Amino acid sequence: MPPPCEVPQFAPVRVRGGRCRLSRSRLVRHRGRALAVGLVVTAAALVAAGPREPAETDGGPPRERAGAPPRKVTAPVRIADAATVRLLRPGDRVDVIAARETATGGGDARVVARGALVTEVPKPLDGPGEGASAESAAGGALVLLSVPRATAAVLVGAGTTASLAVTLC
Repeated sequence: MPPPCEVPQFAPVRVRGGRCRLSRSRLVRHRGRALAVGLVVTAAALVAAGPREPAETDGGPPRERAGAPPRKVTAPVRIADAATVRLLRPGDRVDVIAARETATGGGDARVVARGALVTEVPKPLDGPGEGASAESAAGGALVLLSVPRATAAVLVGAGTTASLAVTLC
């Protein structure tokens, strides 16, 4: 093993300017710059991730985004039994059932909307030849339901070929 060497004596090394000195104005200037950069990055992220309306290029209804809740529309529905509609209040949830009588005398019923939200129950018109007797003659009473767009199309189609009834959920 080699003999130990001695370290020669030398003056301590000093960094020019001494300790790291940040003046208050320099600190404020850097903090303001960091805040401005943070705001710009946040704004860019919000614009990039914000809600967007689907493009309507084909003139049809906008397409639903995968994973997004379906968009709700208000659908006017004529229920066959006007007395049942008078029991409904805005905020009620109903299932809509389409009942169709077949040529053989039997019946066919199916649920066309589940958990539809009643948004409005229009009052019957009160004029000569209108009102409850007109509702019966027209085939029931009108109710406005909030349903997904696809369900609204099914409701309209079922309303033209079958009598519609509701059950409270």
